[in-house]
Amino acid sequence: VQLQASGGGLVQAGGSLRLSCAASGRTFSNHDMGWFRQAPGKEREFVAVVSRSGFNTYYADSVKGRFTISRDNAKNTVYLQMNSLKPEDTAVYYCAQGSYGLILRGSGDYWGQGTEVTVSS
Repeated sequence: VQLQASGGGLVQAGGSLRLSCAASGRTFSNHDMGWFRQAPGKEREFVAVVSRSGFNTYYADSVKGRFTISRDNAKNTVYLQMNSLKPEDTAVYYCAQGSYGLILRGSGDYWGQGTEVTVSS
């Protein structure tokens, strides 16, 4: 399984970015997907998860109402739309594939390489 994350960059506070994660190697629509992030000097933290169908989602309190996770099973891709970005959102963002419960517990079966997001104040 390969997960290729992209879409990171430098943005001013209040701005938006959309991250993408393209998956290959096994049937994408059979697996739940999630996003995590790791800020400098901090532990990796859960951001959001989406079920294999796309119908069920769950977010960390810190991003609820600002971030939206979605997926396109025809394109084998999961997205993270990030709006109203804050400097504290600065981190390397990782996508992960695994079960819904595993992702909620902070883990995954497979991980992408990470894409860096920097939010300036």
